[in-house]
Amino acid sequence: MIELVIPQRRRDLGAFEVGRVLPFAKRRMVGPYIFFDRMGPKQIAPGLPLEADVRPHPHIGLSTITYLFDGEIMHRDSVGSEQAIRPGAVNWMTAGSGITHSERFEQLRAEGGPLDGIQAWVALPTEREEMAPGFWHYPSDALPVFDGDGIAGRLIAGSLAGVTSPVQIDSPQFYVHWELRTGARVSLPAEYSERAIYAASGTVEVDGQRLDAGNMAVLAAGKAITVTALSDAVAMALGGEPVGPRYIDWNFVSSSKERIEQARADWSAGRMKLPDLDNENFIPLPPKLGAAPEPMS
Repeated sequence: MIELVIPQRRRDLGAFEVGRVLPFAKRRMVGPYIFFDRMGPKQIAPGLPLEADVRPHPHIGLSTITYLFDGEIMHRDSVGSEQAIRPGAVNWMTAGSGITHSERFEQLRAEGGPLDGIQAWVALPTEREEMAPGFWHYPSDALPVFDGDGIAGRLIAGSLAGVTSPVQIDSPQFYVHWELRTGARVSLPAEYSERAIYAASGTVEVDGQRLDAGNMAVLAAGKAITVTALSDAVAMALGGEPVGPRYIDWNFVSSSKERIEQARADWSAGRMKLPDLDNENFIPLPPKLGAAPEPMS
């Protein structure tokens, strides 16, 4: 039932490391999920330099999901939002036709503490790629929870096994956070054509195969699978229905190569509005690397 195991690729950002899983050369997307980055885990000392912040930058054609296990990040964007994200809550930002935002580590800079979380991107369906941008925050107590023998879980987004999250989505999908005690078993139903399991910490067994922390198992369609915790573990399950091939270039996602070129030109020329409450600096457009991007699916 496992088609592929994707190992994380660790990258040092100075203040902390990220472990990138999606996109991957042999598997670019899982359902509509086109990007999956693990931030940390890292213990941050007070006095974190300003250079560690993610300055204002643009997106088109996607929704971003920020979900934390530890720490706090302050989000500000060009539709006027200012919202701290804390563990168990969801910041869901839909770029659509274009949005800019920043992510600042103000609380960690002042007090220090742990930082650990996941940033995921969901490609919008073709008919909604140019929808109006928006931002929604959902506190942790707004999300459905699962409780069982050695299992605690939260449905971050979408629907699974008859349970639906209140998080606003634009295509069929699911995204789940499970905390598992050693020996606990949880089943992932076969209700979506594309699914994956990510081991965030500890070690789990997926369909009889060991999956270590930081790695993602992409599953074949058509059969429920069982996840067994070989140690105390945290696992994420995600997937959904494909939205079709997508190009990705820097922070831009689109079904059209020409639309990405327009977005690059708009950002370079200063035609994309900066966040209302964070507009004194921004990330410049990076140079193109190599050939034009190939579509992902």
